[in-house]
Amino acid sequence: MLATRHIAEIFKPAIDLIYPPRCPLCGDAIGEQNGVCIACWSQLVLPVEPWCRTCQRPLDREGESGVLQCVPCLRNPPRHDGIFAGTLYNDPSRKLVLAYKHGKRIALADMLARMMVARLPVLNGEWVFVPVPLHPIRLWGRGFNQSALLADKLAKLTRQTLVVDGLMRRKQTKPLGGMGRTARERMLHGAIKVSSNRMSMVENAKIVLVDDVLTSGATSDACVKALKDAGAAKVVISCFARVMDEALSIR
Repeated sequence: MLATRHIAEIFKPAIDLIYPPRCPLCGDAIGEQNGVCIACWSQLVLPVEPWCRTCQRPLDREGESGVLQCVPCLRNPPRHDGIFAGTLYNDPSRKLVLAYKHGKRIALADMLARMMVARLPVLNGEWVFVPVPLHPIRLWGRGFNQSALLADKLAKLTRQTLVVDGLMRRKQTKPLGGMGRTARERMLHGAIKVSSNRMSMVENAKIVLVDDVLTSGATSDACVKALKDAGAAKVVISCFARVMDEALSIR
């Protein structure tokens, strides 16, 4: 690891000379390959308290009455044990995700992971980081699993264990956008399983499930179900951007 980092530092000036660092959002010159300019940084929206202790949904400052859970979580407790997002999904965060995932700007993974780890609670004891899996066909087409790269960065930042192949996607699913809850659940039924050779690492483990963007939560819920069915003691979700329009309106 140290040797790789040393080599990277040696070649950094040459890389910066050939490919001058540019903000992935506006194109302005910046100091590092893995950052954004100050103006664009100020447009990112961070989750703010008070929020639901279970799902991070914003709570009414005047009406919370000391209860730190939202009505949906009280009525229908989710499978997961907490959601922690680095940012809220808006136009700048969307562009960052597109640049990272589809524009192959994998150097952004360092910055995205640092924003994610800043929102995670203190991880007492031993934890396991597991990425949301891609189907092999999609992995082959994209060239990398964006969630796995983030999970690797997070595990190193927190000095915890990475199990990159903890989950496997057994069938390729269509995009879930526009589907209702029942249709999404039907589409994902049986699609995600714990890898047979990782059962012992999942059983009784405290797990951080890692994804780049959390939208409806259908995919992450399928992952949490697979992990809990395999005996995981606790599963929290860490994502870079969370789609939550009500939080944006409050902000």
